Amino acid sequence: MTRHVDVAVIGSGPAGVSAASTAAGIGKRTVLIEREKALGGACVHHGTIPSKTLRETALELRRARTHFERRGLSLEPSYALDYMRERLGRVVEANANDIRAQLAARGVERLHGHARFVSPHALEITHQCGETELVRADVIVLAVGSRPRLPQELAIDHEHVLDSDSILSLAYLPSSLAVLGGGVIGAEYATIFAALGVRVTLLSRDKRPLPFVEEEITTRLVRRFEAMGGRYRGNARCQRVDIDEIDGPTVILEGGDTLRTDKVLVAAGRVSNVDKLHLDAAGLGGESTTLVVDANCRSRVPHIYGAGDVIGAPGLASTSMEQGRRAVCHAFGLPVTAANDTIPIGIYTIPEIARVGCDEATARRRDATTLVGRATFQRMARGHILGAEGLLKLMVSRATRQILGVSVFGDGAIELVHVGQVAMAGGMAVDRLVESTFNFPTLAEAYRTAALDVLEQMTQRPRSQAA
Repeated sequence: MTRHVDVAVIGSGPAGVSAASTAAGIGKRTVLIEREKALGGACVHHGTIPSKTLRETALELRRARTHFERRGLSLEPSYALDYMRERLGRVVEANANDIRAQLAARGVERLHGHARFVSPHALEITHQCGETELVRADVIVLAVGSRPRLPQELAIDHEHVLDSDSILSLAYLPSSLAVLGGGVIGAEYATIFAALGVRVTLLSRDKRPLPFVEEEITTRLVRRFEAMGGRYRGNARCQRVDIDEIDGPTVILEGGDTLRTDKVLVAAGRVSNVDKLHLDAAGLGGESTTLVVDANCRSRVPHIYGAGDVIGAPGLASTSMEQGRRAVCHAFGLPVTAANDTIPIGIYTIPEIARVGCDEATARRRDATTLVGRATFQRMARGHILGAEGLLKLMVSRATRQILGVSVFGDGAIELVHVGQVAMAGGMAVDRLVESTFNFPTLAEAYRTAALDVLEQMTQRPRSQAA
C-alpha cells in the first residue's frame, strides 16, 4: 500500500506536533508518524513533562514534610512515592490526550510504526503488527527526538545504575543517590531528589555545575543544593561503577576515590535518533549524530527539514516547537521572521534558573559600555513574605540604553524571565522599566529595582572619564 501526502512528519514530540499542526492548518494533507503507541514523544513520557511534574511534586511533598515535622509527625517515604507515581500518570495522560485532540482538530492523519527512508521522497513504515506500507511526501520533517547518551564505560542495568528515562520508574525512593553529570539533566534531578530528602551527591567533570551559566548563579545554586543536604563534587571523573548485589553500587573515581550509594543516575546528556532513519537512502549519508540544517531548518536535501533534538542544541521544547513551525512555513513559501536572540532558556533546578539574551560576560564582550543592574529577592517585600532567595540581573548598554540580556535565579525565575523577553523584543529602553508600575508586592518588581541600579550607575562618569 502506498499513500501520497503533502507533508510527512516523523515524531510526535513538540517539534513534530508543531510541524504537523502548521502544515494541516494551511490546508496541506499531512501525516504524522510515531513509533510508539502513545503520542508526545520523549518530552511527554520521559523528559520535560515527567521531570517537571516530579519537580513540582517534590516541592509539594517538601512543604508537607515540613508541616508534619513541626507537629512531631513524619511522612512515610512509601506514601511520597505512591503519590508521585499517581500524579505523574495523570499529567502524562492529560498531555498525551491534549496532543491527540489537537491533531484530530487539525485533521492530521496518524500512523504508528517505525519509519525509514527508502528514497528521498519515500518512507517505509513498519507497523507494530509487522505489516509495512509506503508513504510518499513532497515535504518531510524529521522530528524523531533523542534518547539518553550511554557512556561505554558504564553498564546501565536500569536497577542499580539508571539513565534519565529509567529514573522515573524507581520501585522505591532510595536513601542515597549519586548523579554523574553536572549538565541540565543532572542538576535538575540532583536538586529534585535532594528536595525529596534523598542524600544526593552530584559529580561533574567541570569545576562547577552548568558551566554555561554564570558563575555568580551556579555558586548560589550549589549553596542552596547543599543546604538541602546535597553534596557537590567538581572536577570528578567517574572511571567505573562496581555493583555488589548486597551493598549496592560503588562509584570509582579517577584518582582512587570511591562513593557508595543506593542508586546511580547517569546524566550524560542525550543523543539524536537520526541513526534509525536510514539517511543514506535520503541522500543524507554521513549525518548519523545530528542533522545539519540552515536557519530555516532545511537540510542539504531541499525538501527534507529537521526540528528539535535531531538538529542539536539547544534542544528545548519551546525552541523545538518554533523550529517545527518555521520548517513548514519555509517549505511552502510562507513568511518567517528572522531568527532572534530573544528566545529564553529555563533550567528547572530547585530553585530555577532562566536567561534571555546575553549573560554578563557575553554582553561585556559585545558592548564595552555594558552595565549590570542587580536585584535580590531577599531585599524585596514579596521575597520577605515568601522567604525566597533569588537574584535578577539586567545587562544594559550604557551607549544605547537597550537591554542586552536578563538572568534570573530563584523561585519563579522561569516565569519572570518573560518580562525581560518582551522588553527586549520590543526594543524597550531600560528607562521604561523604571517608569512601569508593577503590582505590589511581587517578585516582578525586581525588574524596576535592577533598572534603578543601572540608571544610578549611568549617573556616574565612566572610569576613563573620571581618571
